[in-house]
Amino acid sequence: MAQDLIQIILWWVVGGCLLAIVAVLVILYFRGTFRDRVEYKVKNAPSAEDARFPLALASLSNSVITSGYSTNFWLESEQINGARLEAIRSAKQTIHFETFFMTPGRRANNFATAIAEKAQAGVKVQVIVDKYGVKTLPQRYWKRLKAAGIEVRFFNDFNWRSPIDYFARSHRKLLIIDGEFALIGGAGISDYWDGKDNIDGEHPWYDFETRLEGEVVAVLAGMFMQHWTYVHGTADLSTTVSRPGVSSDPTMLVTAGDDPSYRSASVKALFQVSIHAARQRLWIASPYFLADRAIRSALTTAKKRGVDVKVLTNGIRSDKKFVYFASCEQYRDLLAAGVEVYEYQPSMMHAKALLLDDCWLSTGSANFDPRSFFHNDELDISTSDIRLVKRIEQFLQQGFAKSKQVSMSEWRKRPLWQRVVARIVLFFESQL
Repeated sequence: MAQDLIQIILWWVVGGCLLAIVAVLVILYFRGTFRDRVEYKVKNAPSAEDARFPLALASLSNSVITSGYSTNFWLESEQINGARLEAIRSAKQTIHFETFFMTPGRRANNFATAIAEKAQAGVKVQVIVDKYGVKTLPQRYWKRLKAAGIEVRFFNDFNWRSPIDYFARSHRKLLIIDGEFALIGGAGISDYWDGKDNIDGEHPWYDFETRLEGEVVAVLAGMFMQHWTYVHGTADLSTTVSRPGVSSDPTMLVTAGDDPSYRSASVKALFQVSIHAARQRLWIASPYFLADRAIRSALTTAKKRGVDVKVLTNGIRSDKKFVYFASCEQYRDLLAAGVEVYEYQPSMMHAKALLLDDCWLSTGSANFDPRSFFHNDELDISTSDIRLVKRIEQFLQQGFAKSKQVSMSEWRKRPLWQRVVARIVLFFESQL
């Protein structure tokens, strides 16, 4: 009798496991995991110095062409958070803020205090936070902000009418003050960036933030308002006004990456066309570097035509080790072609940047991974602003100097268990 009972239980366990596997595969199927995705194969791409390049890039990536310039640049947590608080304190009329990631701690408390003081002083403060990215913050945090008169909206809360849509997140990081200047970068509001992340170290995360002025600020404000209306807010367009651009301002492209799909992936188009356009140099920074076959082919082709191709990414200190293992699995073609891959050593490397030749760059919230390409709402700016180009160049050079270059011999020595984990993760690559 006991043996029969055990056998019945085993059958139920096996059946339950099989049912769970089938359910996962069905969900992945309806999410489009296995469908073909746009690859943006191009030829005869104009160089970044060609006057046609911004228009060609904008047309394929659904970007807005505008103008503007960088007026400041900050490194790592202390500088970045200090700059944000100073910007908030300078506000006289409006503060518009959108972010993906916030966690309890000193940085979140300081941010709350700063915007609450401005709201109580009569400044209009509107905040959009991604519902998933702020899940660890308690309700009392948001009640505190609302009690101060701050308008808070949560992006893409769970909706039983369309549960699969919950996988789409807003990954943007944007702060706009009085419609006059904007701060954009990759950092969240979290003590993690101070090195308090429980990933083997106390060194600050490697990241940066830049301040933008000019006509581009009005475009960024419009992007914020588009999301504001999505989260049931009312767009006040009087707060999006910035000064018109002048002919001497550098060209800027704003790539919103709104609601990407397998047919239209603005961020992927932005990156892939830029790779095809490279003539001398292509330096990339991305904490999560999961380049699909089309991207890897474009990078290796660029290297073969003489382009200096370097990738700065995370090593074992990554906060998502399973993604790191999957990234390593894809290095073979790159290393064989001579692409230089650098793994940052002191801490987590969280910056996002693409430096093209000596005259063009892209930066913002987007990573080189399927999640940024096909799932998240992102926000990147691309520009010919030579001052920002030089600052990002220095940032990347410093990152390379603190990194370990991956060799083919070292790559081949990876433990078997890492390779197995990587293969499993890559099966779900399109969902990462």
